[in-house]
Amino acid sequence: MFKKLFNKNKNKLGGSASNLAEGDGSEAGLLDERSDRNFEPEKTAPALKKKAAAPAKPAKAAAAPSKSSSSKQAPPAPAPQGLPDAGTPINRAKDRTDAIDKARTVQVGGIKLTYAYISLRGFYPDDPFKNNQDAYAVKQGVGKDKNNMLFSVFDGHGKDGDGCAIYAKKQLPVNLAHHLDRAKPKKGTKDISKDQVQQALHRAHLDTNKGLHKNPNVDDTLSGTTAISMYFHGNRNRITVSNVGDSRAILGQEVAGSNRREGPRALKALALSRDQTPYRKDEKARVKRAGARVLSLDQLEGLEPIIEGASENDESLELGEELDEGGDPPRIWAQNGDYPGTAFTRSIGDSVAEDLGVFAEPEMLTREVLPEDKILIIASDGVYEFLTNQSVIDICAKFADPLEACRAVVAEAYELWLQYELRTDDITIICMFVDEVKGGSRRSLGDESEGFSTIPAPILGGLQSDDDIDAQILTEGARPVRKHVSKKTSKALEKMREQGKKMDMYEGDEDFDWKKHATKKTAEEKASIAEAIKASVMFRNTSDEQREMIFACMESVHVKAGTWVIRQGSVGDRFYICDEGQFEVRILPDGQEDPTGHGGHIVHVYDGSRARNSHPSFGELALVHSMPRSASVVAKTDGHLWALHRAAFRQVLVEAQDHRKELKKVLGNIPYFQYLDSDAINKLATIMDEVTFGRGETITEQGRKGECMHVIASGSCYGVQTHGSDTKRVNYKTGSYFGDEIFSSDHGKYSRTVVTLQTTVCWQLDHEVMKQTMGPLLKPPS
Repeated sequence: MFKKLFNKNKNKLGGSASNLAEGDGSEAGLLDERSDRNFEPEKTAPALKKKAAAPAKPAKAAAAPSKSSSSKQAPPAPAPQGLPDAGTPINRAKDRTDAIDKARTVQVGGIKLTYAYISLRGFYPDDPFKNNQDAYAVKQGVGKDKNNMLFSVFDGHGKDGDGCAIYAKKQLPVNLAHHLDRAKPKKGTKDISKDQVQQALHRAHLDTNKGLHKNPNVDDTLSGTTAISMYFHGNRNRITVSNVGDSRAILGQEVAGSNRREGPRALKALALSRDQTPYRKDEKARVKRAGARVLSLDQLEGLEPIIEGASENDESLELGEELDEGGDPPRIWAQNGDYPGTAFTRSIGDSVAEDLGVFAEPEMLTREVLPEDKILIIASDGVYEFLTNQSVIDICAKFADPLEACRAVVAEAYELWLQYELRTDDITIICMFVDEVKGGSRRSLGDESEGFSTIPAPILGGLQSDDDIDAQILTEGARPVRKHVSKKTSKALEKMREQGKKMDMYEGDEDFDWKKHATKKTAEEKASIAEAIKASVMFRNTSDEQREMIFACMESVHVKAGTWVIRQGSVGDRFYICDEGQFEVRILPDGQEDPTGHGGHIVHVYDGSRARNSHPSFGELALVHSMPRSASVVAKTDGHLWALHRAAFRQVLVEAQDHRKELKKVLGNIPYFQYLDSDAINKLATIMDEVTFGRGETITEQGRKGECMHVIASGSCYGVQTHGSDTKRVNYKTGSYFGDEIFSSDHGKYSRTVVTLQTTVCWQLDHEVMKQTMGPLLKPPS
């Protein structure tokens, strides 16, 4: 019953939430574009307290019918070449994507920023006209002090989630301005302290939450919104990040003396916020003390056992990775009811969940912006469902324009949603490139002692507390990145594999000779392909030899607008890169007919451009595992694609990787990979890097979170495993492997410390690269 309620959305009209985004400090654009609600913000926070209690919220009116769903009108005649009717709301790309027209550069104190943003409406097969429940705000000049700036992202949820997000993005800047102005000294030019800024943000969130409860136009009983904000103290080169919920803020900091292959501009991702979810033991314990139950949906419905001990202080339960493998995270429930079901422990709105400890108090971090800080990002959890913080920073670091970085992140996140799920979440990101920092600097995050920035205590009697910057955010207890498809999607993929077997999709692959299809490419064409595949996980670890062979194998495909590149349900045998032009992704929900031949709903548009170095790709699964296509792709404009045939890709890997034959044998004997077929083992071997360790180097450390598995190509090591007073030692030689336990265990930690006895060369399998490359082929931990 709850699953139907949880996925239900009242408003069936297409379109995305309007957003405040004014770089010049004006408040134009505050009024919502939709006319069915009045979200005019209160002038000041005190008005909330003086406002009379709102009357009981009236019953919600029935949703207005879609313009395309009237039963009195005959369906429109099919457009030429099968293109959709442009008047159908769901087929208007602008209704799905809300983005800045071009990146903007601003000066906030000593910080020069160039920023951009994109908000992409998700695709829900059961509710294709569902509104975008994400919103964002960009405001320069908050309150009387114009030398500051606020960036915010809001992720609504529940039936009225879009209304909650719109209200918060309009009211939070107003409330913050009020409290900042109150904190600023009436005389002189003294800046307000860190604690005063945090208090202003703290009170602004609480006032916004109270106002939402009282607003008669939004029912926040079982709806609400998360809020992640980044406030720039312009005069002091500082930022304060405030977080309510599970959206996220991250920083890309330049790594001095980095030996990564990206070169000197390699950026390390640092967390600026912590997800507030039941994965965190402190948050879980807090909501349980307030009377909440913490269970996954399957546990609630009796499909999975409840294995937690009776004590609320039980530290042994690792809620999360095991439960999340199927996309079923722990949620908050009342003791005697199947509600509210929130997957986070803090929120604006959610009046019912508030009684269970789900409140609107933000956690905050204040730090200085340093010259080595290059990229700042705030984004909704739609970005981070399948992408790690580091993956997001790595993608953004490839671009000189933050708008192109936003497009690349959104495209990658959306592609992963379509690959792992039967739907996509709303996805919103604000990306800020730090162009210049003038003035003094402090320690970087990596140099500070570990700690956690908590809500500041109230400032009494006008006394200021410590004005120092906060310590580093801890990432322990963060919501894990999804590694596997949900159970529902897994069943759908298995069904597609069975269909593939009946269709004999491998027929002809054995006779394929890639050399007969190879063509010479100009230096310009090679550069274009190299730039295109640079951002693709599939080609991340290819050697120079392989890349030359891939260049030769790439087919040049020119298409006209209206051309069907791939059709949903057809045989998949090619991977495509968008070199130039726009291509629509259309999905027909399972079991539905397609009487018009349009191919279903337009859920995404790939936009390729040589000028912008934007080259999204699709169809990667066809290179690894053949299944019927899960979506159709139709050329929206004339364009050009690079296509790589599955058989050519496999032959290139085999011919270029003969020296990895021994590695493949070892991989085939590792228990975790024994269910994989030879093609998957070949792919595993392909994505492994060759790394060298000097004598006496520690490769893995017992109890540390694992990142890589290793196979020794040459050299030797010893491993030590300690349990209490018991110590076990084991020797490793050429052909030995270690670290595979991180794939099959819930906690993903190394079980022993491994140290080299001599110079040792290892094949290294990165866990994140494996998940992104192999994806649905991997099994969850048993």
